[in-house]
Amino acid sequence: CRKASAKVITINVSGGNSKEIFELFTNKLVFSDFYLFYIFWQKCDLHKLEEGPPLQAVLSREEGLQYYRTMQTMRRMELKADQLYKQKIIRGFCHLYDGQEACAVGIEAGINLSDHLITAYRAHGYTLTRGGTVREIMAELTGRRGGIAKGKGGSMHMYTKHFYGGNGIVGAQVPLGAGVALACKYLGKNELCVCLYGDGAANQGQIFETYNMASLWKLPCIFICENNKYGMGTSVERAAASTDYYKRGDFIPGLRVDGMDVLCVREATKLAAEHCRSGKGPILMELQTYRYHGHSMSDPGVSYRTRDEIQEVRSKSDPISMLKDRMLSNNMASVEELKEIDVEVRKEIEDAAQFATTDPEPPLDDLCNHIFYNDPPMEVRGTNPWTKLKSVS
Repeated sequence: CRKASAKVITINVSGGNSKEIFELFTNKLVFSDFYLFYIFWQKCDLHKLEEGPPLQAVLSREEGLQYYRTMQTMRRMELKADQLYKQKIIRGFCHLYDGQEACAVGIEAGINLSDHLITAYRAHGYTLTRGGTVREIMAELTGRRGGIAKGKGGSMHMYTKHFYGGNGIVGAQVPLGAGVALACKYLGKNELCVCLYGDGAANQGQIFETYNMASLWKLPCIFICENNKYGMGTSVERAAASTDYYKRGDFIPGLRVDGMDVLCVREATKLAAEHCRSGKGPILMELQTYRYHGHSMSDPGVSYRTRDEIQEVRSKSDPISMLKDRMLSNNMASVEELKEIDVEVRKEIEDAAQFATTDPEPPLDDLCNHIFYNDPPMEVRGTNPWTKLKSVS
């Protein structure tokens, strides 16, 4: 422990209500002290792995508060996007991530920012964890010049350093991710690529081709299937002959994880990252999660599932509520402290929404900029042969 007033808390999550609390020192603890929080859960399902993640995780108070803030920011940002979409301020495609926050936060906690990540079109949360700001994300959603892609990418095409989107074609990001992993291996920097896709994309042929190449070349790639139970409006049971997505790699080791538990995701990601960095090649993770919204904003999300089903997940497995309850029940934070974070997050979201609705749209002159990286200015043909536009890197 780092301080004399540290406290170790052991809690059995899978086995019932038994708790053992050990105070290492007798002096009075305050919330600013350092905590170690050991959480035990049931084993992950494994495929071609002799050993899974450890059955206990260590959570410091600082980590817990950071995870809570980030997940709350994601949740509030997506709810604000829903509101702006219904006001017709955000137009076009818009796929929201609320309910799946523990996946993004847990994955980021298990890798380094110098590692690489690529995902599909449900990308707002990962844009945030990879270093984007709420203002940049909201402005991109409204197509403004201050957006993270200068207002030209929209919901599905956001990028930051070591984050390659945001890809609109179902499953197409998977071979691209393997290409990034090949670059990691070629450059020898001990980096890896996390390549995410959904259960709806899991039957794509290009994914199996990528598995084969990644395994042959032992690429440092973590393939992650975010199984939110529905591919668009089709349940996994109706779409897949086998719903054991973590076994789909066949010759690639895999594990199935509770994607609603941020610590479970974190520990599984750490194991997967160590597997890749040790030169053993790719590994496959299935995160069992759930989205509260429909597939996109054009899908109300209640024609193929009931409102009771959604409410049951919210009440029993919500990732933010689970983390909040753990921290409160084990004196890692106070109710007032978490409420203060909630207020700060709401203000950040409102300020970002204000910016996203008042920032100017990009002018036509910016349309063709950034086609190439670090190239001299060039002319680009417009909608007809005699219309010329200028492109600047």
